[in-house]
Amino acid sequence: MANRREFLGASVAAAVTLGLAGRLKAADTKPMKILVMGGTGFLGPHFVEAARGRGHVLTLFNRGKTNPGLFPDIEQLHGDRKLDLKALRGRSWDAVLDTSAYVPSDVTRSAGLLSKAVDHYLIVSTVSVYASMDTPGMDEDAPLIVLPDPTVETVDNSTYGGLKALSEKAAQAKMPGRVTVVRPGLIVGPGDASDRFTYWPARVARGGEVLAPEAPGAPTQFIDARDLAAFMLHLLETRTMGVFNADAQPGMLNLGNLLASCQRASPVKSKLTWVPSDFLRRNDVSPWTDMPCWIPAQGDEAGFGRVSVARAVAAGLAYRPLDETVRDTLAWWQAQPAERKVAPKAGMSPEREAAVLKAWHASGEAVA
Repeated sequence: MANRREFLGASVAAAVTLGLAGRLKAADTKPMKILVMGGTGFLGPHFVEAARGRGHVLTLFNRGKTNPGLFPDIEQLHGDRKLDLKALRGRSWDAVLDTSAYVPSDVTRSAGLLSKAVDHYLIVSTVSVYASMDTPGMDEDAPLIVLPDPTVETVDNSTYGGLKALSEKAAQAKMPGRVTVVRPGLIVGPGDASDRFTYWPARVARGGEVLAPEAPGAPTQFIDARDLAAFMLHLLETRTMGVFNADAQPGMLNLGNLLASCQRASPVKSKLTWVPSDFLRRNDVSPWTDMPCWIPAQGDEAGFGRVSVARAVAAGLAYRPLDETVRDTLAWWQAQPAERKVAPKAGMSPEREAAVLKAWHASGEAVA
């Protein structure tokens, strides 16, 4: 069964993150020179749009393979952080945003090279670094995963969180006192290549009877990529160091208000059928993969959907309305090519969903 350690992480020329000064306490800063490691995938373009909208000067460092035509007006340096960083030599920036830190040796190379060339290094990590999600309200001081083999460099479901934890430590070792770590949960919104969150607005927009897991009050957490980008830019502008969970506030979201928002955004009507987690388990319906944004908040996952973000909120993290995230995600999805939409990467197929619903109604457990 898949779990929260799966990749949280798409092409999009994203709209500017509007109203940054209104959403966050305004930062009185002069234009900065910011190096973005990556910058052309899902989160990166949202950050780039927000930063240049604030007058900052961007340089993107990547392999030139993902969305190579994106941002032709912005300086792009090409190389490979594993093999070829020479394009970064002899240059200086005020800050670095590292969106592509997955393996600690890569971070050691990049942070080591840049330690004398930049003042501030912000690394995008993940809440999957925590050793356990069994405690509601867990904060940034909770124990981190320790990999049995710290030299492993294969990134998969079993190593992702541990490698991210080691990547954080690698950055801090090379630039002590000058590193900010941001640990997002599920990042959602226009341009998300994973289709996890997108499954719900897209599914509800098909109409009909919708299989919904557990109950409307089941907790969940996620963060709009544009809000995350705005927060990270704010941290760079204010030169705020530290470690921050970046997710929805506990209690802000549940499956009921998520799916209600999807219904408001949908052009057609739908009916939600809430099916208990025990029945879903008996019918091999997996949390997170078959039913995205949902894991039963019990046992080892009792803290799912309830991670503390108090530190980030105090530092300026702010949120757009859920309806905006759902509406914009649905509009982005509907604009995708037909071949992209025919095979989503997450969620249940229509045929399987119909079969599970049929079994539920035939089980005698369904409430009329």
